[in-house]
Amino acid sequence: MSSAGCSIPSMLLEPLCGRRRLVVSAMKLPCSFYCSLWFLLLLGAGSLLLLVHLQDLSDTLQQQQTPGAMLMVAPRWPIPKEQSSESAAVLSLDIGGFHGELQVAMPSNPLLPSPRQPPTFRLSPHPITSMSGEQQAESPRPPVYKRHRKLLLQSGSLNPCSARSGEQDRQLQGMAQIQASRRLLLREVCAKYQPGAAERPVSRRQVSRVYVEDRSSLLYCEVPKAGCSNWKRVLMVLGGSANSTRGIAHDDAHYANQLRRLDAYDQEGVAERLCSYTKLLFVREPFERLVSAFRDKFESPNSYYHPVFGRPIISRYRANASRSALRTGAGVTFREFIQYLLDVRRPVGMDIHWEPVSQLCSPCRLSYDFIGKFESLEEEANHLLRSIGAPNNLTFPDFKDRNPKAERTSSSITQRYFQQLNSTERQRAYDFYYMDYLMFNYPKPYKDLY
Repeated sequence: MSSAGCSIPSMLLEPLCGRRRLVVSAMKLPCSFYCSLWFLLLLGAGSLLLLVHLQDLSDTLQQQQTPGAMLMVAPRWPIPKEQSSESAAVLSLDIGGFHGELQVAMPSNPLLPSPRQPPTFRLSPHPITSMSGEQQAESPRPPVYKRHRKLLLQSGSLNPCSARSGEQDRQLQGMAQIQASRRLLLREVCAKYQPGAAERPVSRRQVSRVYVEDRSSLLYCEVPKAGCSNWKRVLMVLGGSANSTRGIAHDDAHYANQLRRLDAYDQEGVAERLCSYTKLLFVREPFERLVSAFRDKFESPNSYYHPVFGRPIISRYRANASRSALRTGAGVTFREFIQYLLDVRRPVGMDIHWEPVSQLCSPCRLSYDFIGKFESLEEEANHLLRSIGAPNNLTFPDFKDRNPKAERTSSSITQRYFQQLNSTERQRAYDFYYMDYLMFNYPKPYKDLY
């Protein structure tokens, strides 16, 4: 029994001895363990402080309600088929106190990415207008501390370019709508007056005024008196034959431009470029373009148009013409010029400077992708240059190098010239350019025209 009794205390003391050994072993742990434990505690405390700081900064951003917080949201696939091929789907997003529009740009012609490629996304940020405009103007802006400035700049809230980007987006959308409406109107007019023209074979005459710029995949139909000299300068720079539009003289732009016309290619080359290149056309109010051509060719010295056109016009339409006028062809009046233009038996043929655009550039057959107007030439030309990826330092030139001292032909100058005609002559001139007025949506220049 004594042995059994002795064994009981030893059994009770065994756990105590085990605990003692554990304490002793813990006391013998290396110092690195305590350092690691202390580092983890410090890291946790720092993370907690950073979380509180970021929460405070997020509240500051929401209170400012300034534009520019870019919010990216993945698109939903597939895109509904109901969307038009020439429109953009807009998804409104409300995230973190900011409102944005996610625009899904769908391809509208073969020049844009194919439908198999992901569409282009553009986000136009602007704040939610929970207050009225006057309330927002009167509401004081919270101070921007130095520690917040970097994040605000990254988000765009303090970046003046962010406001301009929104304006640029609106301009791009507006231009896209303008171009879509111009192309639609042209198709409707062509379907009514030249049905089936788009399916007919292209003749070389129809592309004889179309210039080719292969590096930018651009086709430009030359319309004289609608900015064609400066367009040729731009094409020369795009093609690499010139470094700047400023250094290109007028004659070099027309006679030494090294530009190829579309009719210089074989049938396969013509068809390939018509299908894959951006086709560009710029037009002008027909009567204004006509007066501009007359002033340029007949009111200024010209070694070609005076003898070639002036002499036959004076000989046919001027009674008792002087020998000097018959010899030089100088001094053609606007009325004599209009008589020549409307004569079915002209003494001299048509010229591209006053030929209607509907005949010069065959718009019903070539289906132009971009239809610009001379009245907003610089804005629309620069928009096109940016859209085709032209260098940022290349902008459309605005200088006038031919007869630079002469006032540009305007609507008021045009009306002054047409006042020299009677109502019948004005009506016949309008009939001559009727398709141009119709295709490009120019209003009637006189109320008595029909």
